[in-house]
Amino acid sequence: LRILFARVGKTYCYNCGKVVQKDSIQTILEKLNQLAADETGAKDEIKLYILFPLQLHPKATVKQEIENLKKQGFVRLFCKGQLIELSDKLLPKICKSDISIVVDRIIYRKNENNNRIADSIETAFKASGGYATIHLVEEQKDLRFNQHFNCADCGIDYETPDPRLFSFNSPFGACPVCQGFGRSIGIDLNLVIPDRTKTISQGAILPWTTPKWKKYLDDLLAVADKHDIRVNVPFFELTEIEVNLLLNGTEDFDGVYDFFRHIERKSYKIHYRYFLSRFRGYTVCEMCNGSRLRREAACIKVEEKSISEIVRMTVSEAYSFFENLKLTKFEFDIARRVLEEIKRRLKYLVDINVTYLSLDRLTSTLSGGESQRINLATSLGSSLVGSMYVLDEPSIGLHPRDNSKLIDILKSLRNIGNTVIVVEHDRDMMRAADTIVDLGPGAGDKGGSIVFTGTYDNILKSDDSITGKYLGSKLEIPLPVKHRTGSTKELIINGASQHNLKNINVKIPLNKFVCITGVSGSGKSTLVMEVLYPALKKLKQSTTPEVTEYIVGKVKSISGTEFISDVELVDQSPIGRTPRSNPATYIKIFDIIRDLFAKTQSAKIHGYTPGHFSFNVPNGRCDVCEGSGMQVIEMQFLADLLLTCDACKGKRFKKEVLDIKYRNKNINEVLNLTVTEAIMFFTHDVAARRAVKLLKVLDDVGLGYIRLGQPATTLSGGEAQRIKLAAHLTQQEILGNKLFIFDEPTTGLHFDDISKLIKCFNSLIDCGNSVLIIEHNMDVIKCADWIIDLGPEAGNEGGYVVAVGTPEEIAQNKFSHTGKILNNYLR
Repeated sequence: LRILFARVGKTYCYNCGKVVQKDSIQTILEKLNQLAADETGAKDEIKLYILFPLQLHPKATVKQEIENLKKQGFVRLFCKGQLIELSDKLLPKICKSDISIVVDRIIYRKNENNNRIADSIETAFKASGGYATIHLVEEQKDLRFNQHFNCADCGIDYETPDPRLFSFNSPFGACPVCQGFGRSIGIDLNLVIPDRTKTISQGAILPWTTPKWKKYLDDLLAVADKHDIRVNVPFFELTEIEVNLLLNGTEDFDGVYDFFRHIERKSYKIHYRYFLSRFRGYTVCEMCNGSRLRREAACIKVEEKSISEIVRMTVSEAYSFFENLKLTKFEFDIARRVLEEIKRRLKYLVDINVTYLSLDRLTSTLSGGESQRINLATSLGSSLVGSMYVLDEPSIGLHPRDNSKLIDILKSLRNIGNTVIVVEHDRDMMRAADTIVDLGPGAGDKGGSIVFTGTYDNILKSDDSITGKYLGSKLEIPLPVKHRTGSTKELIINGASQHNLKNINVKIPLNKFVCITGVSGSGKSTLVMEVLYPALKKLKQSTTPEVTEYIVGKVKSISGTEFISDVELVDQSPIGRTPRSNPATYIKIFDIIRDLFAKTQSAKIHGYTPGHFSFNVPNGRCDVCEGSGMQVIEMQFLADLLLTCDACKGKRFKKEVLDIKYRNKNINEVLNLTVTEAIMFFTHDVAARRAVKLLKVLDDVGLGYIRLGQPATTLSGGEAQRIKLAAHLTQQEILGNKLFIFDEPTTGLHFDDISKLIKCFNSLIDCGNSVLIIEHNMDVIKCADWIIDLGPEAGNEGGYVVAVGTPEEIAQNKFSHTGKILNNYLR
């Protein structure tokens, strides 16, 4: 894109809007030729003066300038429509900036030899340093030309288009205010107006609710009717004109921005600075409006679109734009190769079905599956042959409807001579594979063997492969006998319009298993993660400091919140960020284990307390590695080295603590037990019944293979999510009326794990809670009590509620893509 804009982009003056270009004698003659041929074709000659502006010398008088022109051989001036002879003894008083020097007076005739005109224009350019003016006598109109890259009418200089100018990673092209980040510190309207469901008169503008600044609100209310500003409707319903008046003010009252400018002028006082800091944050840069580029880049356009406008398009919109792009033959010859590459890369993004993403979407906001598919498009663009591609669950976040597109891309990579290895749990992907390698038979220590190698048809016949049994329906995730009914409690989302949501109303039944479905990009995560969850979090946990950071998406109201006691998001973020975090500490088993060791006879003799058996406090942990089991060796200019601690050999405790045994095992050996082994180890000890109970919950969620002291940094996202789920399940006796939200919990899970996960969901609901899941996996969706299907497509074509109901009802809906695929699973 940068090369395209640098080569064929046209620069438009931001002041007058005219095209900025370097003129030559040839382009001026072409312009005169166009003027000589009007609509009738009858006009074939033009009377004109060839002029150039007087070059101003700061210390020279008009008289000195005229004497200098005489010496150069010029005989006339042109000033305010009048010709003035330089030979006149009494010259009128004129301003330097109004003076032009006449090079020639001539009649331009179409299709005649115009060498004299060309020579005169060249003289004007040389005498003025690259400027010339053609004065049309009959029209009394000036046409200005120059050989510099600036606007001939306004005199504003512009940068010659260069690829660096369109790169926000280059100091040459980055916006000077935000340094190319697109955001700068300023007044954050989300902090100024935190609750957009409030009206202005109810105090939507937070700083004006304080007694000291209430007069600003009073001023606004006094003139609101005069300026047609509605003060008794929710803020989010105000029109763009009303919001603009509120922010920028009028002659009658100071707007929000004027108010904060007043505060900034008094920021030499500490309490004003403190007040100001409450409403400051990273906001869209006012200079570049978030484009990250300097102003000159926005002036360069291709078919009336700047590069910033193009990258704000979705993939499908950009592909359509370039497919229909109209260039002159000269421009097309320059840009042909570049256009081919742009369209080819966009076509790959269309093929992998990320058409709903905008080209300037931050990679930090992409899901794992979206990131992987974009990386795949990059690989396709490189057209490698004889390479090996390794993909780790590329179907993450992808609706089953679009699996075929992804499979076709992988097959195209194979067909041109590459090897494609895919780690995957998806049925369609396995069915399309040439060879399946099944590992197992179990997880952890019970796995690691090759159970089967062969084709899809052969794995269906394998008695050793659990995967084959699920694919061949020998094992299956059963449909529920009946769906939950009875409870009429529900959360009601009214008027959700964040991002691509189309002002939708959604009812979420409580005390049930509810799935939010729809194609990728249809608005599922926006509805749940940006509208519902932040709103409930603020309402139910408003006393928690970090909750104030949550920003609620555009929604009119959410009712029914009195039916839930709290909301919990069980996502795949790590349970800890250091090696000292582990499943035992997260699920509170480690406390019980430390108590058991502290109660042993040998521990009592040495005076050891439970704290001596923790690697998070100095008492018993290794002093060298501070309980991490690893030592970090800084290599200065190279990557740091992680080595096993030489003092404790990775055991994390002091030698004297490791000498304390509980049932012939020291604390390190107990932490190295798997969950399944630990259940057997603690079963015969009455004092450890609580530990066994907690461990069985971990086993129930399919994590019997993980080790109690396994560092959190080595756990996958799916494992971390299930540990969190287990932690909630262990609190069943104190649970009740909570809403649990899961975002694609089946990521990385085998059919057998999914079966266990569904049982855990049902266990949460049986305790009086509600479960809401964003999901694409049909084995989960078919087991739901209620489905809310969004779509029908992604991006701007999505954001509608397509269907709601039981799985059977969704399967009968001909407009639902989810229903069409679900129908096969219900059979």
